[in-house]
Amino acid sequence: MFIEIRKIGKNKKYYLIHSYRAGDKVKRISRYLGSNLPEKELLTLRQRAEELILNQAKERSIFEFELSEKEIEKYKQFEKPIKIEHLQKLNWQGFTEDFAYNTNAIEGSALALNEVKDIIEERHIPHNADELEATGVAKAVDYIKKTNKRLDLEFIKELHFLCFEKTKHFAGKLRNVEVVIKDSHGNIVHQGAPSVIVGKLLLNLTNWYEAHKNKYPPLLLAALVHNEFENIHPFQDGNGRAGRLLLNYVLIKHKYPPINILVKDRQRYYKVLQAFEKKNDIKPTLKFLISQYKKQHQ
Repeated sequence: MFIEIRKIGKNKKYYLIHSYRAGDKVKRISRYLGSNLPEKELLTLRQRAEELILNQAKERSIFEFELSEKEIEKYKQFEKPIKIEHLQKLNWQGFTEDFAYNTNAIEGSALALNEVKDIIEERHIPHNADELEATGVAKAVDYIKKTNKRLDLEFIKELHFLCFEKTKHFAGKLRNVEVVIKDSHGNIVHQGAPSVIVGKLLLNLTNWYEAHKNKYPPLLLAALVHNEFENIHPFQDGNGRAGRLLLNYVLIKHKYPPINILVKDRQRYYKVLQAFEKKNDIKPTLKFLISQYKKQHQ
């Protein structure tokens, strides 16, 4: 963001300008701060305006992601390396176990793959949170595989509830607190949308999906829904797992095989999410998802 000064006669008018990328286009938000402002007052007004602009940009983001026919054809090229298998041939048991292991390990679960398999195959009764969440994720995978329910707010809350009904008191409930994600050094790498607009943003997201589900290629659709969900971060915890389930729900509904994001590729996964958040650039995510497809299906 930067301050733009416009001189009108003897007066100076101050505007805070923010540019951001929506799809392949650069958007601009400006906010008037005042005229002939002393430096201290200008700094105070700028800090407040930055917060308002960032909230405004969060509300827009994906909902300005509109592509021309030419751009759609360009994004379709990303899917050419994918070998689409018939879903009926997919080893769902193996996928569910691998997915439950990796998606929970990304969030810090200490369970080994063989322990997850024992739990899902009912050779071990789950007791602690990691074990219970392995069964919860497995139930959610089975749900997205079978359900005909449309993508709406209740469906999103249902996915979260299935994963965490036995471990989190807020399972299936949108947050009423603010959340930030910090790196190992304590630096903030992501701040969720303000809690007061979380419900509105999710409604906008589901409406956007309904309007574009027959227009955009499936991998692009799934990537955009997943990334925007992660930007919103609608739950107090468990957003990563719910978002990866949403990713696969969209793929499955469009007859694409699901993707298991590997825990060993966690750092690259975080980087592509940040590229989308900061630049609205979805291409790194598409390339990453294709690399995960190749490791799993080819």
